[in-house]
Amino acid sequence: MNEPNHLNDERRDLDLSSLTGRAAYDEVYVYTMGRPGFILQHVVDAFAVQTANDESSPIGVVFGLVGLYLHVEKQFSGRQVQKVHMELARRKREWPNVDVPEDRGSMTVADVLATSAGPERDMAINNWCRSAWTAFSANRQTIITLLREYQIT
Repeated sequence: MNEPNHLNDERRDLDLSSLTGRAAYDEVYVYTMGRPGFILQHVVDAFAVQTANDESSPIGVVFGLVGLYLHVEKQFSGRQVQKVHMELARRKREWPNVDVPEDRGSMTVADVLATSAGPERDMAINNWCRSAWTAFSANRQTIITLLREYQIT
């Protein structure tokens, strides 16, 4: 007699590749919590930028772009990006206006989630960051100018 195996983790049966939007983000967020290099920061930044809208806080979008720039162009780790964010947050200021393009990049968090956990997914996170940063490249000089004001890179 075949009895159902109640010991199975419900998540094992969940088709993670079918998740989109916030649910996919939540899954990738949890996945990155214990990964080396604090890649969680890159996930937070890429998602903040790709989902930005009129109701998004300016600081959230600017910090996301700062994180993507530092990671993609300067190879900063998530921990290094986090330290820069903390430095930027020490001074109250008006954050620069940024252009939010219609095209947010060819990859999404759902694409990241669809890759196998481990080094392949970690690489997908890097590719996602690159995709988002490229889509927002019109803001490159704004981000460089901001970082120079703080004498960062």
